[in-house]
Amino acid sequence: MTRRLMTALSALLAMTLAAPGIGYAQNFKVQKFDIKGDGGTDYVAVEAATGRVFVSRASHMMVVEGATGKVVGDIPNTPGVHGAGMATKAGHGFTTNGGDETVTMFDLKTLAVIKQIKVGPGLDGIMYDEPDDKIILTNHSRPIGTLTAIDPKSGNIVATVELEDTAPEGAAADGKGHIFVNNESKNTIQVIDVKTWKATASWPLDPCKGPTGIAYDKATNRIFSGCNGTSVVVDASTGKIVATIKNGTRVDALGWDPSKKLIYIPNGGEGNVTVVHQDSADKYTVVSTVDTFAGAKTIAVDPKSHNVYLFQPERGPVPASAPGAAPPAGAPRGRGPQGPIVASWFIVIKQ
Repeated sequence: MTRRLMTALSALLAMTLAAPGIGYAQNFKVQKFDIKGDGGTDYVAVEAATGRVFVSRASHMMVVEGATGKVVGDIPNTPGVHGAGMATKAGHGFTTNGGDETVTMFDLKTLAVIKQIKVGPGLDGIMYDEPDDKIILTNHSRPIGTLTAIDPKSGNIVATVELEDTAPEGAAADGKGHIFVNNESKNTIQVIDVKTWKATASWPLDPCKGPTGIAYDKATNRIFSGCNGTSVVVDASTGKIVATIKNGTRVDALGWDPSKKLIYIPNGGEGNVTVVHQDSADKYTVVSTVDTFAGAKTIAVDPKSHNVYLFQPERGPVPASAPGAAPPAGAPRGRGPQGPIVASWFIVIKQ
């Protein structure tokens, strides 16, 4: 082997080691399934134990077999539903129903409704805090946003925490007695002590604007906050921003696959997902931009199968209406008229 060839190979090896994200760019495949059904959407959530995906549809919750896109069940009577949280150990699931200010508690095996839990206005985000064994709700309530903790076995409300913003979004737990909540309007993360159920800190997230989706990485003690345009990585001990990530717009969730060390940021504005590799605690590399569907802005990652899920209805043209006619009953406020749903795309990203 010549000295020149050895030098070239050494340089190539050094470049590969310096860029651990290389090699991921071509590994993502997208499948789309039209699962039909009525209603718009907000969050999707995956139950890792079974691979089922829960898809919100305005007045009901569709249950889909993640690997195949086959609809396997439906939970009715969830008016204004936003999302679902699954407590596998307790065998119970929960949905946030903004329309009637309730949470539906259901049996995970049969999907049968167990009871409706009256919570209050502004129901939106939901997650299962496994370390503390609590279902956590983040509520766009007035005059101030709140966090609600529910016992997953009984369905009883065990705590309500006042927050600093009327628009709290995603929440994530560190397993050390803290829950981190993104505040979309104030561009902050608040830290909640689960022993006292009090907010103990507020961390500014600049240059992040409109933080929504959130995830926590136990191995590096880092928080990932999904934001419009620029997402951020935060040291969970200090609140310091240690890295920024460029992504798209209309981000409303964030996915994290800890064993693959991949962050998924859904860009509803561009109809794609920014995929980011965690090279180290404070270094992150964008490895791919995966096309999905315009408007798909929420996401869920199955840590077992490593499949990634999104959902977005496709609408046809807005029907012509008579001059001065009132909007149809049930039309979303502030969005103007919408065309009929012509397809309901359940999207799977696989490696």
